Amino acid sequence: MRPAWLNKKINLRDCADVKILLKGLRLNTVCEEAFCPNIGECFAKRQATFMILGAVCTRGCRFCGVGKGLPLPPDINESKRIVQAVEALGLTHVVITSVTRDDLPDGGSAIFVETIRNLRGIDRDIMIEVLIPDFNADEKSLQGIVDARPDIIAHNMETVARLYEEVRPGGASYARSLEVLRILKRSAPDIPLKSGLMLGLGEMRHEVCAVFDDLIAVGCSFLSIGQYLAPSNNHIPVRQYLEPEIFEEYKEEALRRGFLYVKSAPYVRSSYAAADYHK
Repeated sequence: MRPAWLNKKINLRDCADVKILLKGLRLNTVCEEAFCPNIGECFAKRQATFMILGAVCTRGCRFCGVGKGLPLPPDINESKRIVQAVEALGLTHVVITSVTRDDLPDGGSAIFVETIRNLRGIDRDIMIEVLIPDFNADEKSLQGIVDARPDIIAHNMETVARLYEEVRPGGASYARSLEVLRILKRSAPDIPLKSGLMLGLGEMRHEVCAVFDDLIAVGCSFLSIGQYLAPSNNHIPVRQYLEPEIFEEYKEEALRRGFLYVKSAPYVRSSYAAADYHK
């Protein structure tokens, strides 16, 4: 049973207008596909995190609500429809993420690049944040992202090193994710890097702090920390619900260790209130 501080309710009426827009444009969002508990709040503000490259992931992470299996080929017109949605919603900070596409030679990097470039064609100032998969740490794929010049590049560590095999089986690697961030910082030291952690999976405090240190060492500036909530009974179970005060303590610890901005609370997710990080 969830504790009292995890009682956020989703008002479906607040979501209706944005859901209708997205359905009409045949666009996916991580808000919907990953069952984000903040969807009512964000959709009511006409904010959404777009998920490109389909809604089926080629990996088997046990925490994620996104569908797993064999994806369809990329939609070559998807980025143009995202531009339509951004203009209709009046977004000034756009977050683009994706499923992992190990079936594609470049992991889908070229579709990220196309989406960024199309968004740059909008005739007003827009902050573009990309939350990318690891692309198997392929330097050419990562360089493509850098060359497209998003304003923020995010790649989530998700959990501590010890839990990777249990939480992220089927392709993810703690060392590889750190290498992705290291490559990005070396290629574009002026683009801020962001990462995210889930808590409540059985991690120890010293392990969480070790992730902080690893992220700082590879040049990460921004960090999100939130409570893991199992999307279903088929996903890895929550091992612990952390009190809000503990999230605040982790925030202060992360800032002490060198992060420039940290958002840490039970309902924080990597794209939640994303515009706050770059003010």
